[in-house]
Amino acid sequence: MRHSKERRAFRQIEATMAMRRERQIVETPTEARQGEPGPSVLALLAVSTGLAVLILGVVWFVFFRT
Repeated sequence: MRHSKERRAFRQIEATMAMRRERQIVETPTEARQGEPGPSVLALLAVSTGLAVLILGVVWFVFFRT
């Protein structure tokens, strides 16, 4: 009987936000991850770093070239 109650409680937890069960927070895997940094994050980092280097190079070339 107790096992079926736990199953129902787990299904209910998956449908709602994180809940507390016996002094422990229970979350779904998606809630625990809070998003996945995939290839798009790496691409954004590479592009933004490249643009920053390019802009600093242009600024140096325009203002500090002797």
